[in-house]
Amino acid sequence: MIVMRKKLNLSRLFSAGKKLGGARLWIQNQKNSIGLILFSLLFLSGFVIHNNMSLFFNVSGLIIVVCGTACATLISFRIDRLVIVFRVLKGSYRKPVMTSDKIIEVLVDLSVKSKLRGLLSLQEDEEEASILFLRRGLGFLVDNYSIDQIRDLLNTEMYFFRMRREEAERILRAIAEMCPSFGLVGSVVGLIGTLVGVGDTSVILATVPIALTSTLYGVVLANFFFLPFAANVRERTDRELLLQKIITDGIIAIGSDLHPRLLETKLKSFLTPSSRNRKLVSYKRIQEKFGLGQEGGGTGL
Repeated sequence: MIVMRKKLNLSRLFSAGKKLGGARLWIQNQKNSIGLILFSLLFLSGFVIHNNMSLFFNVSGLIIVVCGTACATLISFRIDRLVIVFRVLKGSYRKPVMTSDKIIEVLVDLSVKSKLRGLLSLQEDEEEASILFLRRGLGFLVDNYSIDQIRDLLNTEMYFFRMRREEAERILRAIAEMCPSFGLVGSVVGLIGTLVGVGDTSVILATVPIALTSTLYGVVLANFFFLPFAANVRERTDRELLLQKIITDGIIAIGSDLHPRLLETKLKSFLTPSSRNRKLVSYKRIQEKFGLGQEGGGTGL
């Protein structure tokens, strides 16, 4: 039996969800920042153990790697696509993603409200929804689109959202592949300079480490920046696609007049068992309910 709620204030719920998501994101970013600082110090300590930090600075090699990669990127991709990639990266580290359990709670509240006051009552919550995908789905319900139309429109939105994010990830991985190549170019340029010191061992020993730093710069840029950026975009995309799938199923269920309790049970199947608030039914209760393992009844399991 559903407990009737006197008043549903979705704006307050969305505000609380946003604050909760922001707080969780802040805590997560703090952990990431602490880990980044700690392991960056450990990483850099490997360069100072032998007190030879000056050998790892090569301005010409750094210019070759950075400018070469930038030029190749501009040749390969349109500027507007690069701007979109930058915005995606900026948003992935700054904008919080609402948790799945909070989205399910919002959808169940919407289902209860539609039961009590009808689908048209969802129109007042359309502008209060903090997630554009959910607001669009509510708009389809209010505009009396059919279930098949809603499913097709939302699935199309999900498809092209995934395509755009995959393109951003592909660009980042392409840049990561360019960096070591230009690092090798810088190293070759530096090694050519060592030919001047042929026959002088001291000159060769002094110039070879400088030449090899270009390769170091390329490898570090690729594996310390661009590949982690691409992995972050992939991880955030997967989380947002999961939310969109939950919203799609929830919107369709509300439009199909599914019972709110059944809707809650269905949507919680998207969550991990540890994220569900409801306790599992004991095996003993299942035995008593269906007579499993008892004489004269059950299925012999």
